[in-house]
Amino acid sequence: MHYKLTLIIFLFSFIPSCSQTEEIRSEQLVDAPNNQEFITYLALGDSYTVGKSVDFDNSFPAQLSTKIEENKNLQVNTSVIAQTGWRTDQLISATGSRESADYNLVTLLIGVNNQFQSRPFSQYENEFTELLNKAINLAGNEANKVIILSIPDYYYTPYGQSNGDDLISLQLDKYNNFAKSIAKEKGVTFLDITDITRKGLDEPELVADDGLHPSRLAYEKFVERLYPLVSTRLKD
Repeated sequence: MHYKLTLIIFLFSFIPSCSQTEEIRSEQLVDAPNNQEFITYLALGDSYTVGKSVDFDNSFPAQLSTKIEENKNLQVNTSVIAQTGWRTDQLISATGSRESADYNLVTLLIGVNNQFQSRPFSQYENEFTELLNKAINLAGNEANKVIILSIPDYYYTPYGQSNGDDLISLQLDKYNNFAKSIAKEKGVTFLDITDITRKGLDEPELVADDGLHPSRLAYEKFVERLYPLVSTRLKD
């Protein structure tokens, strides 16, 4: 793969008993051939964006970048601001003073840790709206360059079955319904991938070895839905 990875930070799992050790991945820089153009892609999120428990190359941002390069005469400069365990407020802090930029594509997937840590839903409503506005600004104020991914449902994993009940699914539906409504209001595309993760018990190959996060195959299925939306926004 030839995409250029400019930043990736993550913590270990959001499960309370897990270590909170930070790791920074090294940059992978590849020069583009003279006949290729760069596009810039920013992925904002948490463990579902960094691909906890799979190699980063198997995360959905990396798989998406690879698919773009395989199908378009483009090289993707991929930046990731995401960390396992992050809530909406922590992602806001991480984006800091970044108020505007001109990314060709921005994805946003955040909120599971708000639900997991029983934060007030009003916090998510306010902070997700702030994050979406920031994502639009970072996309050069072009809402059609921003895609929100729905929150996966971890109830349909071995961890979820042992540590929760179907209230998890009901709460995540509430989060996703809000994200979908604010996306419509802002003219942003909302992509539902939650149903893929709700096959995790019947299709265990969709769950990573940690029994909690999506597997490489699950992220591949995310990209199967995501790429057609992205492709229409990119020139050949």
